[in-house]
Amino acid sequence: MNIFKILRGREIASLLILIAFLSCQDQRTEEDPWKHLLNGKDLQGWDTYLGPKYNPEEEEMNGPVFGLNNDPENVFSIVKEDGETALRISGSNFGGISTKKEFENFHLRLEFKWGELKWAPRKNKIRDSGILYFAVGPHGADYGFWMRSQEFQIEEGDCGDYWGVAGGVFDIRSSKNADDQFVYDENGEIRTFSGTSENGRRCIKNPDAEHKSGEWNTIDLYCFNGTSVHVVNGVVNMILTNSRQLDNGVETPLTKGKIQIQSEGAEVYYRNIKIRSIDKIPSDILE
Repeated sequence: MNIFKILRGREIASLLILIAFLSCQDQRTEEDPWKHLLNGKDLQGWDTYLGPKYNPEEEEMNGPVFGLNNDPENVFSIVKEDGETALRISGSNFGGISTKKEFENFHLRLEFKWGELKWAPRKNKIRDSGILYFAVGPHGADYGFWMRSQEFQIEEGDCGDYWGVAGGVFDIRSSKNADDQFVYDENGEIRTFSGTSENGRRCIKNPDAEHKSGEWNTIDLYCFNGTSVHVVNGVVNMILTNSRQLDNGVETPLTKGKIQIQSEGAEVYYRNIKIRSIDKIPSDILE
């Protein structure tokens, strides 16, 4: 028996084990840049808020206010949809579900698809929801339901539109369409959109990239230093600049806040909700 060959074999085996161990250590210590906002079990890390319930007798939103973290009708829940964990929003009451944490300079990515159910007063209208970002201040600031924020519209046929919510303000290049509405135009005039602007608080996305109802859509939202980019299914359909908020005629920057997802009369599912910090918006996104 050659003892030197045995030792060499053992040394080689030991070396291979060490390499494999170090490789595993590298994989374990490498940071995943994405932070998943749903834990797959419950709504830990989120707050719910439900505003006035629709009163069908008076056809008004003047019913009981369930308020913060009081959801007796299970408007917000974790379910299995298409074999994966998802956040289901029934839409039966208007309100929102918001992260407890605030975020700035981030890339948010998620998927959504429409369910079947619709509720009054939007039972005979297109399905509606929305991603509110830089959400700050009290719940219910907008019509008794949502926080001050900037909205990435999630609505059938309108995904990617902008709405200024309860004092949110953005500058957007735009032009008017045949219906005298402002539409995003990368070569258009820079206009200010807010609840008090002469231009209104809505700017329509361009182009439309939403899949048909019942199919999953991927949403990407980039935010950095007051500039945001709305992306639907890989298509950039709006670039917004100079994010700010308006209080009693005074404007201040609005670049940090919570993420709030709307319940607005339609059943909708959200999954794979994740966020990561960025130090710039990728140049190919801004082109």
